[in-house]
Amino acid sequence: MKLINLIIYINLLITMVLITPPVVANSSTATKSTIIYKYFDAKGVLHLSNKPPKSTALVLYARSYLVQQSYQASPIIGRHLRKHRKYNDYASLIEVAAHRASLPPALLHAVVQVESDYNPTAVSSKGAVGLMQLMPAVAKRYGVTDRTEPVANLNGGAQYLRDLLTMFNGEIALALAAYNAGANAVKRYGNTIPPYQETRSYVKKVKRLYNQDFLVQPLTD
Repeated sequence: MKLINLIIYINLLITMVLITPPVVANSSTATKSTIIYKYFDAKGVLHLSNKPPKSTALVLYARSYLVQQSYQASPIIGRHLRKHRKYNDYASLIEVAAHRASLPPALLHAVVQVESDYNPTAVSSKGAVGLMQLMPAVAKRYGVTDRTEPVANLNGGAQYLRDLLTMFNGEIALALAAYNAGANAVKRYGNTIPPYQETRSYVKKVKRLYNQDFLVQPLTD
């Protein structure tokens, strides 16, 4: 189990390292160093800010970054805004759920967008409910009593995805296939993506959004 967790951690760490491309200065840009604080406030809300938190906040880290200055909008923020109008509505909740499950927030964003289009009350024809479209059995397994409640749904779905990653040795494509078609279906086809059009399309959509989210390198099947 420790070896599996290490493999998953390394896979996710590599992905997160690729999140921010190097800054290249040119004649039309300038750079400066800025400190980003990540902390929980007194109400338990997670913040990412360049402003120092109050002394009562629980600071997770304070890091200095080299930031490119330009009159043009950030390409990363631009992609976020173009991608989905509700991206920022659940960004802080997704960040916390991802942190608790040791997952990249970008991966949860991609799953939420494909599963429910960021609709916390979405109900599928098969009975899946909420942001991460939890089925009744999965919700019960992870202690989610109200599947339309965003925090509970995200936490349950994130932990379920994390467990699938553990089950399939950190293979993100297989974990996504299992999230869509069930773990038994993936096992039935020799730990490969099942030949279901819906599942294969699902995996491709999630991976594409995940790749676009923070400009990471493409994932392999």
